[in-house]
Amino acid sequence: MKVLKFGGTSVGSAASIRNVKNIVLNQPGDKLLVLSAMSGVTNFLVEISSLSQKKEYASIEERIQGLRDKHFLLIDELIPEENLNLSVKSHIEDLLTGLQDTANSAWSKETDAKIITTGESLLTYIFSSFMAFEGIANSLLDAKKFMHISNLENPDTSHIGELLNDELKASQQTEILVTQGFVRRDAEGKINTLKRGGSDYTATILGAAIRASEIQIWTDISGLHNNDPRYVEGTQPVADLSFEEAAELAYFGAKILHPQTISPVIGKNIPVYLKNTFTPEAKGTCIGSKASSKGLKAISAKDEITAIKIKSNRMLMAHGFLKKIFEIFDKYETAIDMITTSEIAISLTIDDCSNLDQIMEELQNYGEISVDSNHSIICVVGEGLIEDRGTSRLFEILQDVPIRMISYGGSNNNISLLVNTSNKIEVLRKLNEKLFLNQVTNPVL
Repeated sequence: MKVLKFGGTSVGSAASIRNVKNIVLNQPGDKLLVLSAMSGVTNFLVEISSLSQKKEYASIEERIQGLRDKHFLLIDELIPEENLNLSVKSHIEDLLTGLQDTANSAWSKETDAKIITTGESLLTYIFSSFMAFEGIANSLLDAKKFMHISNLENPDTSHIGELLNDELKASQQTEILVTQGFVRRDAEGKINTLKRGGSDYTATILGAAIRASEIQIWTDISGLHNNDPRYVEGTQPVADLSFEEAAELAYFGAKILHPQTISPVIGKNIPVYLKNTFTPEAKGTCIGSKASSKGLKAISAKDEITAIKIKSNRMLMAHGFLKKIFEIFDKYETAIDMITTSEIAISLTIDDCSNLDQIMEELQNYGEISVDSNHSIICVVGEGLIEDRGTSRLFEILQDVPIRMISYGGSNNNISLLVNTSNKIEVLRKLNEKLFLNQVTNPVL
């Protein structure tokens, strides 16, 4: 069985959904489709959740009417047959009534999750009904019944596979299965999410759970590019990446992939293809167990980084100092991205400042502390990158732009630079000139 995930832009209109139908039908064999909400809907739902928290119920009703209009128009365009059209609208109305009731109730984290995952339920029901209207047999599965994930970083894919098999036994046997991305149940059995962009993660978790033959992630970009095409002209799709290379790029800001997407399939030898819904003939990017070539592959950037410097003479020739510092971050479940040390100072970065005040208070006991926000990590990735003679060219960037930190040698596949976010675009463009100008890395034709 293949797992095919389609993002919000891929299901953002009637024309796009018809395109998805053709992509699905052109692939033989059993398929599990993971669908996002229509583009823009989750943002709408986040707004509704915010209004719910503030108890602005009249505004909630207005936003829900907007959702009703958007989805009813989609139904009219996809399903002209009157009886089925009315039946589908009736079900969508029930979902929207449930959304209204949830938004009008006492707000909690579970309320928030129930609200913002509604978009996937709306879209998958419409899509499944449209496929049935077109004479294409399919089964709609409720992801909340099998996406039981208590640990976001380490999902139990075996347990998920068992729960999914139970659902399949109880459902109609069809070659096409349809389910929702993004949603999960947590350790307490409550509705929760895989965080924004998490439908990619849903796809690879399910792919690992059912030992899929391959996973396809369909977006509006033809594969992962060697630099950020929003800021840099002339970028090229990368034909293939190893799991390790892709994981580095995803974690350090490659927008086409959710940061944790690759982790469930590492070691299971399940290839992941990144494809463009609107140019399905393009080869895209294949992510697999081995890189076809070594050396520089791609550059990505991660924003909203905060740099923390701890300076203390107590570090000098002392053991156990770093351990005490790390324990503070562990206590507040705050991950560290980059770290450099000298005899009397540590510089490190975090991307989650929700517990920064508490962390700072405890760090004060160990030395002089300084904090700088509004930074970005620029990540240069490639198999065996630090052994590539051409890699040295990236250090020419030091002549042009102030670099706060450099992480080099911790991984054979990654060199990271910390810069002020105001310099990010300049750094991406200059690195593109120094590392990719007049050459193409693994182009996709």
